[in-house]
Amino acid sequence: MLENFFGIIAFITSVVGLFPQIYKAIQTRSTDDISMLMLLNFLICSFSWIIYGAYSSSFYVEASNILGLVSCILLIALKYFYDNRHVRS
Repeated sequence: MLENFFGIIAFITSVVGLFPQIYKAIQTRSTDDISMLMLLNFLICSFSWIIYGAYSSSFYVEASNILGLVSCILLIALKYFYDNRHVRS
């Protein structure tokens, strides 16, 4: 029971981790203050946790990192779009 409680807490906090950055990027239409190195690190980390979760049959590890990976890919796409938009102007 306690294990599931902490699994749920980890799941929620992992999933919402990048949402404030995504929201800010969309609102300001700027990603200048977001590090691409941090995003690439997060991408590799999430992907690695997904593989680990699959091998250890951990639903919380897999699910939270799949959603984290999707959030990270979205933020990388926003960064690419907004950073290149400034270059073309």
